[in-house]
Amino acid sequence: MDVAELIREYQNLFYAITFGWAFIEGESFVIFAGAAAFKGDLNIYILILAAWLGSFCGDQCWFALGRFFGAKLLVRLPKLKAGVAVAMDMVEKYDVLFILSFRFIYGVRNVASPALGMNGYPWLRFAVFNFIAAFIWANSFAWGGYILAKAFEELLGDISENFGYVMLAVFAIVCCILFFVHRSGQKRFKRMQAQAQSEDDPAGAAQTASGAPRTNPAGGGD
Repeated sequence: MDVAELIREYQNLFYAITFGWAFIEGESFVIFAGAAAFKGDLNIYILILAAWLGSFCGDQCWFALGRFFGAKLLVRLPKLKAGVAVAMDMVEKYDVLFILSFRFIYGVRNVASPALGMNGYPWLRFAVFNFIAAFIWANSFAWGGYILAKAFEELLGDISENFGYVMLAVFAIVCCILFFVHRSGQKRFKRMQAQAQSEDDPAGAAQTASGAPRTNPAGGGD
């Protein structure tokens, strides 16, 4: 049994999996599902609905966890502090724009919702803009996969009748795109982290950036 037959046979389960995957993150999964929708194996609109609701519910959950347990989590997972600091800095600067776009920002998206919860961001305001943001995210990746599959079908011609070839081509291009997005995202995140640190401690950040060791304020030394 090939992939297309599996998707057709377990359509309803596939939508449920999409919901669960989007709850965690799952843009690559939604892209592949969008490609399957182009081939007629899934309903693109139900797919988008599942991804939309999954993403929305996931970030509402992380927001609530941040509100009630954020401080404790930072104590246990200190590595999250840098991402939380960047997210808080960005929401103070951009507010709604940040909520609408953080799903597309590597290094920040996983901590943005908990950070907003910890920061005391209003529940209802976050829910409204998170609902809109999840809709944008779901449509972007589902239709992205749909369009990629259509492009590869036109490129591959008769070969595209084999659904596996189309999915393989989509998989290859998505891996390349995500590699470069994540790589550039890491660099951007480090710049944002350095900027946030410089605003909190200008002298220390400048010394860290220049590589110069910090001096003892009391004048002590070896």
